[in-house]
Amino acid sequence: MKTPVKLFTCSQSEELASSISKYFGKELGKVNFSHYSDGEFQPSFEESIRGARIFIIGSTHPSSENLMEMLLMLDAAKRASARHITAVIPYFGWARQDRKDKPRVPIGAKLIAKLLESAGATRIMTMDLHADQIQGFFEKPVDHLFASSIFVPYIKNLNIKNLTIASPDMGGSKRAYAYSKFLKCDVVICYKQRSKANKISHMELIGDVKNKNVILVDDIVDTAGTLTKASDLMMSRGALSVQAICTHALLSGDAEKKIDNSSLKELVVTDSIPRKTENKKINILSCAELFAEVMYNVHHNKSISTKYLM
Repeated sequence: MKTPVKLFTCSQSEELASSISKYFGKELGKVNFSHYSDGEFQPSFEESIRGARIFIIGSTHPSSENLMEMLLMLDAAKRASARHITAVIPYFGWARQDRKDKPRVPIGAKLIAKLLESAGATRIMTMDLHADQIQGFFEKPVDHLFASSIFVPYIKNLNIKNLTIASPDMGGSKRAYAYSKFLKCDVVICYKQRSKANKISHMELIGDVKNKNVILVDDIVDTAGTLTKASDLMMSRGALSVQAICTHALLSGDAEKKIDNSSLKELVVTDSIPRKTENKKINILSCAELFAEVMYNVHHNKSISTKYLM
């Protein structure tokens, strides 16, 4: 007997999940959320999932309620006797806490991995983790997709001359080199020092950008301080134009204002985090088709290796 498949969504990712379900060819299942007056909430599946393969779609960006919602839905699915439970997390929140960078701090990403598994996830599907090694925090299979399969075709269609790929920091150099390999172009790297989180004290450029059209690539844009500072630095070094591509658009605080006032020509992001913007510099590409195809292949035991461009 073939295992039935069902798709469900956490409330924070309803729009993306709706798009995924259309590409997948399956309507979203029914989930009801009960809310208590103190803010506590309880999800319940309004249809049988016994013996089914289910995909629960939801990014875990702050606030922590988004993570809690995913955990409660996983636990509910486990207790309802679902056979396979895949947590589809387009943006894996808390991933920047992937190591102890100073004494007496947690490794948040490891904690979240254990919480997801304890709650009932039998498989994790995510995109552009802040650090690849986070996959090793899980004992369950992890499908780590790359947004490069969305961004590389987009860049190629722009037909940019004198193209150079740039990383806004040393940590993103591997990602920048991967893009440059597919686009057959040069790479430059920014070296930055932080005085504290989200605060850059110094930035220097490694490489030549004179008379080049530069595309900065990164996994997360939060306050946009790094991107805008890197863009302004490159323009001051003779770049013809600077664009940026970032997978996850947190865009906290006055990030959009910084982007508006910077020399950035365009910022391209995915819809892994729900965002509505009227900023003309920000272009949102959907990751729905990517996730739908991989989910379909996982359910039908087909290869997903073509989605690993990097």
